This record gives sequence, structure tokens and C-alpha cells, in this order.
Amino acid sequence: MIAPQNPSNEKERLAEVKSYGLLDTLPEEEYDDITSLIAEVCNTPISLITLLDRDRNFLKSHHGVPFNQSPRNISFCGHAILEPAPIFIIEDARIDPRFADNPLVTEHNAVFYAGVPLIAKNGMALGTLCIFDTKPRKLSEKQQNIVIAMAKQVIKLFELHRNNLTLEQTKTSLQRRN
Repeated sequence: MIAPQNPSNEKERLAEVKSYGLLDTLPEEEYDDITSLIAEVCNTPISLITLLDRDRNFLKSHHGVPFNQSPRNISFCGHAILEPAPIFIIEDARIDPRFADNPLVTEHNAVFYAGVPLIAKNGMALGTLCIFDTKPRKLSEKQQNIVIAMAKQVIKLFELHRNNLTLEQTKTSLQRRN
């Protein structure tokens, strides 16, 4: 297994992730609808919206898995955010030296992975919209385009969330002044 490297701008990237106020938040229907839809469109058992924190992947939405975080050092998403391509695809992780002996592959049978980096307006990679399958596979061009398009919608939801936080903070500040 080859653990993902940190981006060269990791300190700034982490500050950007935290600025959205989404880490350790409860599930929300808007995000869950997206992961459910992507799993259906791509015919995969698992779909996630991840935020890469310092040592973990926080799963803002998780379709098909019972947990809401995983270690970053075994993360497929940690590799995906480093790639310049719009979608990072591993058709069979069992034969890829980066993942072959990864616990997600050996213990949880994560064989196929496709992840689209969630890129903020300032270019920082926050996490991914990704899918997993327990068997090798390919995504059609249409499926890839749908996942990429839905990742853009996730970013829009993130931005709305952050804007709402800013408005609430401004409102509280104004109420204190009055």
C-alpha cells in the first residue's frame, strides 16, 4: 500500500475545509439524495461525500456503509485530490500497487473506486464525491459525466452552507450591537 501524500498547500487546504463548518455535522437529506442517486446511476453499492480532515475522511454522506469516518492514511480519496484529472478511477484496486494491500481492499473488498475531487472556488480540494464497488468495473462516459456534474452540485451545497453560516454570524453580531 502507498499512503496518499499531503498536498503542498495542506495547511491552507485544511483551513479551507474547516471554513465550511461541515466537519462532524449530522447527515442532511440534500447530500444523502446525491449519494443515493449516484449509487443508483453507477450501479454501485457505495457512494460517499467525503471531506479530508488532517487524519481522517469525514463522510458527510455515506450510502452503503455504516460509518461516518475512516483513516486518511488508507484513503483512496487522499489520492484522488492530488490528481489533475476531473475523475480519478481505479478499475481494480487489487492489482494497483497503491491499493493492493490496503485494508479497504483486503478487509472490506473495495475493488473499484471512482472519485471526483470537490474543488472550492479558490482551487483547494476539500474532499470527493466517490463510489466504490466490490468487483472490477468501468464507468461509461455518461456515468462519469453525471458524477462530475453532481460533484459540482455538492460544491454549490457546501458554498450555500458556508454562506448561511456567515449570515448567521453577521446576524448575531448585529443583534449584539443593538
